[in-house]
Amino acid sequence: MNRRGPGLIGAAARTAVIAGTASAVSGRVQQHQQNRFAEQEARREVPQPAPRPAAPPAAAPGDDLIGQLERLAALKQQGILTDAEFEAQKARLLAG
Repeated sequence: MNRRGPGLIGAAARTAVIAGTASAVSGRVQQHQQNRFAEQEARREVPQPAPRPAAPPAAAPGDDLIGQLERLAALKQQGILTDAEFEAQKARLLAG
């Protein structure tokens, strides 16, 4: 019997080596690109934050109290505050 080639096992081995080499090269290329993009991001100029607008005029004391009570009610509705916590905070606001 005269064989002409590596046979089935040899072909499988050669395919595995080629696939492994391709994976290694692909991984290195991807790592190189990630490093290059990271360097570009680091060099990119950081934009300055926009100046803050002036504070709105102070609200009347009654308006502030109503707003705080509304926020407390919203927290209670969302389940963030228990009934007892809500009542305690409401009493603190109304007493102050």
